[in-house]
Amino acid sequence: MTALAVETFAPEMSDFKRGRDFAAWLGLVPLQRSSGGKQRLGRVSKAGQIDIRRLLIIGAMSRLNWMGRKSIPKGSWLARMLERKPRMLVAIALANKMARAIWAMLAKGEDYRDPALTAAA
Repeated sequence: MTALAVETFAPEMSDFKRGRDFAAWLGLVPLQRSSGGKQRLGRVSKAGQIDIRRLLIIGAMSRLNWMGRKSIPKGSWLARMLERKPRMLVAIALANKMARAIWAMLAKGEDYRDPALTAAA
């Protein structure tokens, strides 16, 4: 469903300079109110394409549900985030990470590479 929504509603990935720009277009990055060299990040903007953002968050929440949490490796980025942050905030961060991965795959024309497998190789 998410792939179909990205193909249908998202503009060409070449329109975005980097993955953060695509995630910002979806409304999955914090608002920046930086001044004088001091970085101030606010709440997640929620401005952008609602359908894709909702599907990414639903996918992230399904990963964080009870059955999905059983397969999260100890010490991984996701496990460390779940230990110290609220579950919904972790879901937004995971959706942001998934959006950046989608941008990278579509912009570079590559297939998904599992980070655990690439680190082991």
